[in-house]
Amino acid sequence: MDNRSEIWRGVDAIKTRFIELSDRVWGMPEVCYTEARSAAEHLAELKHQGFRITEKVAGIPTALMGEWGMGGPVIAFLGEYDALPGLSQEAGIAEHRPVESNGHGHGCGHNLLGSAALLAATAVKDWLAANKIPGRVRYYGCPAEEGGAAKAFMVRSGAFEDADIAITWHPSSFWEVVMTPSLANTRADFIFTGRTSHAAASPHLGRSALDAVELMNVGVNYMREHMPSDARVHYALLDTGGIAPNVVQAHARVRYSIRARDLPGMNELVGRVHKIAQGAALMTETKVEMKIISAVSNILPNTPLEEALYGIMEELGPPHFDETDKDFAGQIQATLTDKDIASVYYSIGMDPTEKPLADFLVPLNAKRNPQIGSTDVGDVSWVLPTVQVHAPTVAIGTPFHTWQVVAQGKSPGAHKAMVQAAKAMAGLGIKALNDPALIAAAKADLKKRTTRTPYVSPLPDEVEPPLTMSVA
Repeated sequence: MDNRSEIWRGVDAIKTRFIELSDRVWGMPEVCYTEARSAAEHLAELKHQGFRITEKVAGIPTALMGEWGMGGPVIAFLGEYDALPGLSQEAGIAEHRPVESNGHGHGCGHNLLGSAALLAATAVKDWLAANKIPGRVRYYGCPAEEGGAAKAFMVRSGAFEDADIAITWHPSSFWEVVMTPSLANTRADFIFTGRTSHAAASPHLGRSALDAVELMNVGVNYMREHMPSDARVHYALLDTGGIAPNVVQAHARVRYSIRARDLPGMNELVGRVHKIAQGAALMTETKVEMKIISAVSNILPNTPLEEALYGIMEELGPPHFDETDKDFAGQIQATLTDKDIASVYYSIGMDPTEKPLADFLVPLNAKRNPQIGSTDVGDVSWVLPTVQVHAPTVAIGTPFHTWQVVAQGKSPGAHKAMVQAAKAMAGLGIKALNDPALIAAAKADLKKRTTRTPYVSPLPDEVEPPLTMSVA
């Protein structure tokens, strides 16, 4: 039974509410674990649509779940709504113009992400109701993807245990099934404690925590030559011990993000970084404490779901952009470098074109050269067959985590791509509900990938969601 045209019409019939939801969330950017208003907007829409509500999933105030239906398979849609710090920007203009100095902004398009996922879930809910078919659809509102690992905590709490497959998407330059791997990632604070003293009169009595941080950073930089080429280590100084150079700094804190291809590799690298910190403490006669803030796993692919999604996206086609959409995208591209644009084409194995917006489907077997980051979707993929859509919400070449993404976050072109992503996700949802063999194949694929290396949460048991990490 082919219901895709029916579900796509269903998405179009209700899309206006969700475009408006996306724009409202764009206008209230909230960072890691502070998404109270954004979560409330999603919660209100779930209630309006008649979903059964679960709040504070995994003990996280801004994590929620809505479910509709009875019996049958459980199809999960993953949404996000967190923003990024320091990316405040007016919408619809191709120049850097912050709305608020040092304000936040949706520089990764999560205002669109959560709204489209909820749109897809609602369309599948309406389809189940109209066709009186057993099955359940769930929307998971997931905060703190940007470094907070909320989904990893949600997985650890058992929030996904009885679901069958998970479907999500992410804003992008291209229309494609996401084939890009991700890196496992640990965020850890290294907190050094020394002894204060007068830096001129009695420097010999002081033990500088700031010196320890600087020595640690030097040691890690030397380590870079001797770690896998696809691993990544970077840091941010959170506490430098004060502003007085004539006082030996007795406290200092540095936050490290440590990434590797898989969990075993990441854990080994975390251990090496910890040893360097201990060495820095030994050299400076200070003390060091390592505190894990968050951690996520690498993504596991799922071939049956990827192939099924590709077929749907091929039939559906990319978003239909008009000349106004293309003109604005061209203005954004004028703020980018040729290298920015060439880099994203290189990631999908294509030569650059003159197109301002992607009007093509990237082949499933494209020879990719991926730009690899990290995401807590990875932890879901280890316990649940998971697949993702990329949809072209931005001008080709737009670097993410920039003001240019924020500027495009409420554009008509971004709205069109968001709705197209919802159609692709909803289409896969009802295909899975109609085809038990697809779900069985997806589960078999996951089992094969995890037989030798079962899932172990990268989060230590004692680590709780870092609800205050954005204000630390």
